[in-house]
Amino acid sequence: MNRRTLGCLLELLETLLLTVVIFLVVQLFAAQPYQVQQESMENTLMPNQYVLVDKLTPRFDAYHRGDVIVFNPPTGWTADPHGTPYIKRIVGVGGDTVDIHGGHVFVNNVQISEPYVFEGQPTQVSGGGSGKWTLGPTQLFVMGDHRQASQDSREFGPIDKSTVIGRAWLRYWPINQFGLLPQPKSTAAPSASPASSATP
Repeated sequence: MNRRTLGCLLELLETLLLTVVIFLVVQLFAAQPYQVQQESMENTLMPNQYVLVDKLTPRFDAYHRGDVIVFNPPTGWTADPHGTPYIKRIVGVGGDTVDIHGGHVFVNNVQISEPYVFEGQPTQVSGGGSGKWTLGPTQLFVMGDHRQASQDSREFGPIDKSTVIGRAWLRYWPINQFGLLPQPKSTAAPSASPASSATP
């Protein structure tokens, strides 16, 4: 093997190695692909669609009501041996009080409008009753848009931000559905007053 061929092979190897390193760094710290496997986010996201999960901006920009996030479900909650992450929408953030009754969601005593909910389904807790949760400073209350097909904070309670993988922001497959996920403003609710803020 002549010196020129050897040089080309070394250059190719360096390029491949650099590509792998960049891919791993991006996936670990910046963005990660995720395949939707559940029906809980219909019609916003359908099973077998792919989204890109932003892992970078949550490091300096807090999660907001209306964000769609991917997270690891509570330990022991799912029987899935592969530990498949869940994808849901944030309804309440740290300090909020989330109250579900009469088929509606109230955040800090204000009923929120949720146009993204599948076929206008009412929101109910297990058994059709009501439920109320006051969130700690690091907690999020999450629900699927398809309320009748979603296992979420109504069952397993608020999740901790440490379990969140990132914020879903781009649908990239199928290609005819390519685009940014809409971020509704309808989940806005007044901030919790200091008196109603939760303790850790």
